[in-house]
Amino acid sequence: MKLKLLIATSDNDYAEHLSSHLSDKHGDTFEIGVASKHDNFAELLKSNRYDVALLDIDFTTIAGLSAIRLPFLLVDNSVVASGCDLPQMRKYQRISFMVGDILETFAKENPGVQGMSTSGGRITAVWSPIGGIGKTTIALAYATNRVAAGKQAVYLSLENFASTHAYFQAEGRSISKALEKLDSRELNSQMLMLGMRQQDSETGIFYFSEPDNYDDMAVLTPDDIETLLSACIAEADELIVDLSSQYNSNIMKVFEMANFVYIVTDATITSQTKLRQFTEQHSTFEQIQAKAILVNNRGARTNSSIIEDCIHLPVVPTADHISVYKSLSGSSFK
Repeated sequence: MKLKLLIATSDNDYAEHLSSHLSDKHGDTFEIGVASKHDNFAELLKSNRYDVALLDIDFTTIAGLSAIRLPFLLVDNSVVASGCDLPQMRKYQRISFMVGDILETFAKENPGVQGMSTSGGRITAVWSPIGGIGKTTIALAYATNRVAAGKQAVYLSLENFASTHAYFQAEGRSISKALEKLDSRELNSQMLMLGMRQQDSETGIFYFSEPDNYDDMAVLTPDDIETLLSACIAEADELIVDLSSQYNSNIMKVFEMANFVYIVTDATITSQTKLRQFTEQHSTFEQIQAKAILVNNRGARTNSSIIEDCIHLPVVPTADHISVYKSLSGSSFK
């Protein structure tokens, strides 16, 4: 289900620009309507109910606003409107920020309206029993591969210290703003996460900005993880979850929810030893064995008699981490 959004402004150039961008970049989220004249606006309200409306000040006096669940007053950046009780939306700002504000406000004020559909997409967890092995690089290479295949891929880092901004330069609102509200029953978490995510202009990957501090991730419970992943997969084909190189109840929950678990290793003795310990001595491996895929990174050619599916990734001769994952994205992933 899409949110029905109405743009009501006499500024035709602005309406055309905004509606075109929203239809092109957020067409899966919004069904767009435009009204540039008062009589046209009034007629639309008589025959339709809208989830959201962006209104110039002179449109707010027209009867029928009760047909709009969440009306916003459009204001110029330099002007703060007074005498109107509607929440205000700045016209000239990054449209992705505008979309985030709309969805976050709608999620808070309309908790019973789902608005978003469960996509039926799959979850792929990327994990390693050892750090510094290229796990994040592989997670992003796989996400880029999915986008190239025409899929809507969402990248979520659950590392204690995420490196998201080392790969994506655009900054948005911290995911902390959503994490602190995961346990709220008065919030549509799917819509909130949809508003929080950003899209990388080069690769097309959707991602979330880093948390404000370590504790925002550290305090998450398995129930929080389940809510978070279920919200992030909404309206997406695939969610790629980048996990810390440890094992706890939160990672167990991700493994449980995942369709596939990529276990990353290389040819070093330390990596192979820890992999053997996990597969032979840890009871959890029995639960995920059927969906486990071994990823040999950096030219490793090791094989596991326990993990049937295996991917071999080559050495990429560059120190630039962004170039590495883009190069690996052309590999044959499962």
